[in-house]
Amino acid sequence: MVFEAIRDMIAERNDKDPAEITMETRFKDLGIDSLDTVEMLMDLGDQLGCEIELEEPVETVGELVTFIEGKLGE
Repeated sequence: MVFEAIRDMIAERNDKDPAEITMETRFKDLGIDSLDTVEMLMDLGDQLGCEIELEEPVETVGELVTFIEGKLGE
């Protein structure tokens, strides 16, 4: 669920095919910077009904998915 939400949001915001976005996809390869990541987290938090704040930088979609799943599991 988390991966799909992130993948779809990235695809929509960056005019990408969702099928091209995997857990290994690097944000910088998609042209997404740290500010874009923060904005995505705010939107994801709204969708998932929780507040999500990054404690350290993430470089891949998979790292972000793992981080958010860990926060949701708390």
